[in-house]
Amino acid sequence: MQAIVLLICVPGPVLAESCFAPARPFLPSDSQAARDYADIIRGDFEDYIQDIQSYFRCLDSERARAFEEAREVSEDYGRFLQLVGD
Repeated sequence: MQAIVLLICVPGPVLAESCFAPARPFLPSDSQAARDYADIIRGDFEDYIQDIQSYFRCLDSERARAFEEAREVSEDYGRFLQLVGD
């Protein structure tokens, strides 16, 4: 019966967030191609800058979540050790 009560009190798993780094924008080595596609390339760089900022926010959020989970697991382990008398 204690095991059932313990399982009911333990919150469900929190899923880790997946953070995916954006692909680096392509910069052609040919200066004429760079001029010909300047608008597209500029847009790719601007998109990258926005995406990398979102990626950094995701990493910060995941880091905070992982630290909180580690703290909770440490507390759970302490309770377990008290329960088994170690």
